[in-house]
Amino acid sequence: MHKSEISEEVRRQVSLQRGRLNRWDRLTPARTALLVIDMQNGFLLPGMPLETPAARDIIPNINRLAAAVRAGGGRVVWVQMKLQGQEHDWSVFFAGGSETAVLTDVVRLLSPGEPGFALHAALDVAPQDAVVVKTRFSAFFPGSSNLEQVLRAAAIDTVIVTGTLTNVCCESTARDAMMHNYKVIVVSDGNATVSDAEHNAALTNIVRAFGDVRSTDEVIEHLRIPAAAVQTGDERRNAG
Repeated sequence: MHKSEISEEVRRQVSLQRGRLNRWDRLTPARTALLVIDMQNGFLLPGMPLETPAARDIIPNINRLAAAVRAGGGRVVWVQMKLQGQEHDWSVFFAGGSETAVLTDVVRLLSPGEPGFALHAALDVAPQDAVVVKTRFSAFFPGSSNLEQVLRAAAIDTVIVTGTLTNVCCESTARDAMMHNYKVIVVSDGNATVSDAEHNAALTNIVRAFGDVRSTDEVIEHLRIPAAAVQTGDERRNAG
């Protein structure tokens, strides 16, 4: 798992600007959604072209957060990246050079029906959860997905962002969520990318202007959900 660090200087500057480091001390559970970004086999399985080993480490924290949000009456939304069919509309991203062959493999990998597109088997996906497919780094980018409609229909005003990559799809989604007037919390030990440096740069960007950065334990505490009510899928099955 990443060693998450936001420099003391940044913390000091942000605290001076707004009077405190983080904006939100308590959340309204029923109006909160957990967004789980791109935790697909293509990013998590060993040997995959997009393998991000640190993403495997955050699965237990994501499952804990999902259980806490459900227990509070909020929504859990699993977001999957699909690149198939975007080559024309997003042609700059797919433009030539040495990356062409790699991108061809990635497009195939992140296509519905391919093993790499599926959510990782260790994720605790419940029947009542929503699954959203996006076609851009940000799930809020116009035309990228129906995430906005899903959240508005559930009267969500706060999003907790987890997943991979911290500094690409997770950061892009978090930035745009704030611009769509959601309260944003990015989970420091619930996001992953290819290096500590990139991870922490993204967290710094978020806390500077776009939202709060909290640990999994802090988020669960701020949801005010009794620990006894927070059960993962394995615990529910064992209890049954």
